[in-house]
Amino acid sequence: MKQFLIIALCATSISAVAPQPAEAAQIKRACLASDRSAATRDRCNCIQRVANQALTRSDQKTVAKWFTDPHQAQELKMSKTARDDALWDRYRNFGQMAQAICS
Repeated sequence: MKQFLIIALCATSISAVAPQPAEAAQIKRACLASDRSAATRDRCNCIQRVANQALTRSDQKTVAKWFTDPHQAQELKMSKTARDDALWDRYRNFGQMAQAICS
């Protein structure tokens, strides 16, 4: 039930998002540039819309780098700072939302 409510809330809030300028589409560009077969234009657009809701622009800039260097994500995850922990929590939330909405 909790996951259903999160998905419903996210789906309604995503549809209300105003279009973002091209320079803000960091996650979408990183997704499309990845060599993953599942990185279709539609899926990457969806993931970007979720990122616009779940992550700040600064977060998106950091997370976009993880597409080419996943080790950076692991380093942040293992960090002991409160700032890094907060980013990791937002990233996990983003990942769960993107998986639920864009799959």
